[in-house]
Amino acid sequence: MTDHARNTLFEPGAPLRGTVTVPGDKSISHRALMLSALAVGESRISGLLEGEDVLATAAAMRALGAQIERGADGVWRVHGVGVGSLVQPATALEMGNSGTSTRLLMGLLASHALTATFVGDASLSKRPMGRVTTPLGLMGAQFMGTSGAGGSICLPLTMRGIVPAVPIEYRLPVASAQVKSAVLLAGLNAPGITRVIEPVPTRDHSERMLRGFGATLTVEADPDGARIISIHGEAELNPQTLVVPGDPSSAAFPVVAALITPGSEVTVTNVGMNPTRAGLFRMLQAMGADLAITNEREVGGEPVADLVARHSALTGIDVPPDVAPSMIDEFPVFFVAAAHAQGITRTSGLDELRVKESDRLALMARGLTRIGAIVEEQEDGLVITGSGGDPLGGGNGAPVIDAELDHRIAMSFAIAGLNTRGGLVIDDMSPVATSFPGFADMLATLRGAA
Repeated sequence: MTDHARNTLFEPGAPLRGTVTVPGDKSISHRALMLSALAVGESRISGLLEGEDVLATAAAMRALGAQIERGADGVWRVHGVGVGSLVQPATALEMGNSGTSTRLLMGLLASHALTATFVGDASLSKRPMGRVTTPLGLMGAQFMGTSGAGGSICLPLTMRGIVPAVPIEYRLPVASAQVKSAVLLAGLNAPGITRVIEPVPTRDHSERMLRGFGATLTVEADPDGARIISIHGEAELNPQTLVVPGDPSSAAFPVVAALITPGSEVTVTNVGMNPTRAGLFRMLQAMGADLAITNEREVGGEPVADLVARHSALTGIDVPPDVAPSMIDEFPVFFVAAAHAQGITRTSGLDELRVKESDRLALMARGLTRIGAIVEEQEDGLVITGSGGDPLGGGNGAPVIDAELDHRIAMSFAIAGLNTRGGLVIDDMSPVATSFPGFADMLATLRGAA
């Protein structure tokens, strides 16, 4: 079993036991590279996620003028060029499968006087970019792209930045940390103050890290409780020494694996526990999970803890829609947990999942049904009637799950296969390298430690 195997079988086996670490937080890794490239001087980054998505960001920042090297000690050293001093890239920026790289870089470049073309793989090229190009267009950037489903602009896409960009006040029409971050990054090199109004809180890594690098940024609440995030433009960023915590989105997989696999106990160390990212763990605890959060501390301005997960009898719950932004990437594996719970789990407000690397609602509903779960797919969520902890599947061979090149779908069903009758087959595990290199090795280690 390897991360790059096609038609990989995942089946029941020994309980999962042991202690593991997970790759560095992907959201923080992207931002660490981008902001370091805009600081004057050398920044050092430890624990950077070295998956394909983050490496795409590193390659793009090199193409834009930053010097980026990985030392033999695993520390990444970035010599930045300063806000406003990025250079014209000689070739198209290859984004691979990374929507975060694409949308944040569009924001970064919107207030620079250069032209850049973004290209990506087949999956990324289907993802809508209009939610980012709309506010950046208000700031003066221009975009020429491919027309996608519903008329939204998609990759390949060419943008022309502008100096000076127009500072704007923009109210997010949908909860999206990527859109928020793109506008804030554009505001770094725009004169005056750029504001983003966020009715529903999303992950706040950009705000924390922009402040940490020296930008003047304030967060206030309006009378309705919406967050008003203001950034002062023409900023000067200072180089930093950063430690990237483990990605909670990656920690979700060994945690859920332990919860649904009889006899298991798994510890995941050094996991980022930013409140805007920890919704999954709160919801699992609400389902009755034996999930302990220990050794809580702060690393580089981010809360961090160790997680201890033990096999548990889970109970279905109704997930409040306002929790969705804090666990949006973890819903696929949460659905796996729900399929093993006693009773019904209801989710709603998850329209965002239809425009990720795939239509994650449709794929999870289809795949879970294929292995015997009872799933009702609704427009903005799933209703899942769980098995009460019993293995899924009918035992008549291992069904093949089409993950449609979506790394989180592939890993979620890999975890589901651990508590099935007869296992299941993932059609292609290669996309897992985008966010969790070594995923298969981690599972093998936990099984071998039993």
